[in-house]
Amino acid sequence: MNTMSYKGYTARVEYDERDNILVGRILGIRSIISFHGETVSQLRREFEKSIKDYLVECKEEGVQPEKPASGKLLLRVPPEVHGRALVAAQAAGKSLNQWATEVLQHAVQPGV
Repeated sequence: MNTMSYKGYTARVEYDERDNILVGRILGIRSIISFHGETVSQLRREFEKSIKDYLVECKEEGVQPEKPASGKLLLRVPPEVHGRALVAAQAAGKSLNQWATEVLQHAVQPGV
């Protein structure tokens, strides 16, 4: 998946073969924000403009802009997975939260 980021927002970028354009959509928020361009430079400009317009619109409407993530994550996993994760965290001398954060960080940024 190809992505680009701006002001904490990330967009997925795809090529639309039918229209011969690049198309982007902001990920991680409920609002549907999409944009397009014929070149990477134009796509980048449209992406940044879309984010700026979204932030201005939120301000004008007096609403808090959505953020891609709050930092709180609730997971439902089978009890045996929960138990093994807890043991792995304790064996590493960490809380389950610290351990899970490191595991998730490694999963989304291999090599870190």
